[in-house]
Amino acid sequence: MGVYTKTGDAGKTSLYTGERLDKASLRVETYGTVDEINSALGMARVFCKNMEVQEQILASQKSVSLLMADLASLGKDSYITMEQVGKMEKAIDSMESRLPVLKKFIIPGNTQGGAMLDLARTITRRAERMVLHLAQTEEVHEADRIFLNRLSDFCFTLMRLEESGI
Repeated sequence: MGVYTKTGDAGKTSLYTGERLDKASLRVETYGTVDEINSALGMARVFCKNMEVQEQILASQKSVSLLMADLASLGKDSYITMEQVGKMEKAIDSMESRLPVLKKFIIPGNTQGGAMLDLARTITRRAERMVLHLAQTEEVHEADRIFLNRLSDFCFTLMRLEESGI
């Protein structure tokens, strides 16, 4: 299969499950925004110095790809599970236990990796808002919505860990 299919030249695209939609549809915009998260996480992984942070980012990128498949599918069971959400929550708790208690707002940008993780966090927040908007009119799996909410917290915690030097 080549990179170009010529099937999207008229402004339509195919979902993972085969349905054709306008490229300007909210569903396509939403999974496109989730794709941006994956790119930002990839950049963060390149810049991060902390090996644990790099490994956590790579694992989250794999889950973000599953989230994209969920959003690009209709009528399919969710690839994202509450078990994955639980694992992310445990990872956040583990990292937070090693970090100092937050007493003020953090201004991102002390490290390149931390800045990229914060960018991934803000893209994730935008994607979450888009998913909530999409869920008002179309089916969205509950685990997908919750996963995105936790992913922004995960990115924030990874940023703190990266910038802490621990």
